[in-house]
Amino acid sequence: MVPLSRASRRLLPQGWLDVVRQLLLFAGAYYLYRIVRGIVDGQVASSFEHARGVVNLERGMHLFFEPSLQAWTTGQSWLIHAADFWYVNAHFLLTVAFLVWLYFSRNEAFYFVRNMFMVAMALALVGYLVFPTAQPRFMPEWGFTDTVSDWVGQSASNTASVLYNPFAAMPSMHVAFALMVGVSGVKLVKWRILKLFWSIYPLIVTFVVIVTANHFWLDAAAGAAVAALAAYTATAIARARPEAWAFAGATA
Repeated sequence: MVPLSRASRRLLPQGWLDVVRQLLLFAGAYYLYRIVRGIVDGQVASSFEHARGVVNLERGMHLFFEPSLQAWTTGQSWLIHAADFWYVNAHFLLTVAFLVWLYFSRNEAFYFVRNMFMVAMALALVGYLVFPTAQPRFMPEWGFTDTVSDWVGQSASNTASVLYNPFAAMPSMHVAFALMVGVSGVKLVKWRILKLFWSIYPLIVTFVVIVTANHFWLDAAAGAAVAALAAYTATAIARARPEAWAFAGATA
């Protein structure tokens, strides 16, 4: 038992109990998301009304460019197919992979990032309840196309919808997660090529969610605001336990 305990400490930075604690935190956050999704799914009419309000606001600012950008992207078949694949697969897998890497390789920074995620998800749930918003792909009258369903099929699109609520587009948590992961990655990874990747990662995600008609650019902007507020709040929280919750381990 002693050798097993020592091996466990070498493999797990804070032991098995901490691993279970982190898994329960994220599982609890996902469970709350499912509860909120059930509530928002019953507000379809409001979500479409809010989506039309977003369109009118963007048109009023002369910044309703999403249909034109999607039309250009669909003209480049390789690009729209890559965006569809990214939306269904890459974003979720990269986020999870980064958090797992962070926990085991940069554990001293994990808890700050975890707190950011918890705050961001809490803010998003409030936003979804207060302002449910349908995704642009449900509004073909404005020139949008559901490229994900058209290319990968309805079954794969439904699989993606298990993780992403189609009637809770505001704010875009794709963009919020990408910013929190991307900025953390730039600060923590050592290789320059990885620093470059994480620096452009939020831009890639923003492009993907817009050209696949899953978010308006205002959704993306709201997601960025959520990420910024989450980082500010996590920094404030860290003052209570700087030895455990402060961001640490950044590379030069």
